[in-house]
Amino acid sequence: MKSLDLVAVGRLLAAPMLALVVLAAALAPAAAGEVRLGKNVRIGGHDFSNQTFDSKHRAKIYLYNGKPRKEGCVWRKDGHGGRMKVCHLQRK
Repeated sequence: MKSLDLVAVGRLLAAPMLALVVLAAALAPAAAGEVRLGKNVRIGGHDFSNQTFDSKHRAKIYLYNGKPRKEGCVWRKDGHGGRMKVCHLQRK
């Protein structure tokens, strides 16, 4: 009887544990990724061709329907030993 109780408890815990494993697997690769932009990549009218972004060189791109106050891109420190390209661009 005790073994049946353990099997029932195991079945009850299997679904939440499986959900945690799937969630952890889904989130882990996103944090360790690298994005390489190929030829003729334009975002908001700016050329982003052949640029690579990873954990040390990141990008934040804000797209506006109207003209942004600080239009253009600048490189800034991200506070973690890397650089971040911050862009305020207008949609075309």
